[in-house]
Amino acid sequence: MTAVQGTTVDIPTEDGTADAYLSHPGAGGPHPAVLLYMDAFGLRPRLKAMADRLAEAGYTVLVPNVFYRHGRAPVVELPEFIDVTSRPAVFERLGPIMQSLTPDRAMADAGAYLRWLADSPAAADGPVVLTGYCMGAGLALRTAGTYPERVAAAAGFHGGRLASDSPDSPHLVAEHITAEVYFGHADEDPSLPPEQIQRLEDALTAAGVRHHCEVYAGAHHGFTQADTSAYDREGDERHWAALLDLLKRTF
Repeated sequence: MTAVQGTTVDIPTEDGTADAYLSHPGAGGPHPAVLLYMDAFGLRPRLKAMADRLAEAGYTVLVPNVFYRHGRAPVVELPEFIDVTSRPAVFERLGPIMQSLTPDRAMADAGAYLRWLADSPAAADGPVVLTGYCMGAGLALRTAGTYPERVAAAAGFHGGRLASDSPDSPHLVAEHITAEVYFGHADEDPSLPPEQIQRLEDALTAAGVRHHCEVYAGAHHGFTQADTSAYDREGDERHWAALLDLLKRTF
């Protein structure tokens, strides 16, 4: 197993400084870069462990705190395990923070994250791979369409509202995407009903995007997050297999 080095880094943005977690193999390098977009619960030990797992596989991984405008991570206090009883109170605090991250702000930030990786001695030259979870899946999709020259592939898992009726729905950037795209949807996910899954599929197909979308049977929204009650071990390992396969095909 490859030893990894994980550190906290600061990324200058148009609106301040975003704190982030950077993980990469402890020896050799530079290594192909992965930008990992957090779920709504934010930058915390679970996401750092996920970044470390990717670093063990030979990648340099950046996990930004996309809520940095509201403070350094953790932006809100979280229980060690987020279950159905604690979730409502957590989202009561997170809701306004999530709503404040508009698509324009998020994509301006994405440019800063990508520039930082381009300048990092730990990251190899060339485009990056994106992966995102829950709200991060939408950020990955938007970033792939906003910065096509910087994104070689993008993945999203248990994403919500990826293809809504909103005029700024993430799926509307499909026509600009040049990357290969993979989505692993949760079939027990009210934030991404079947009609949105189909709308996303149709948009990617119409745009000629190389893509593969799967619905994980029996999986709930958040199935990759082991510090929540939504976690599903089988779905999580399936996600790792799909993500690592995408990375191997890309780099």
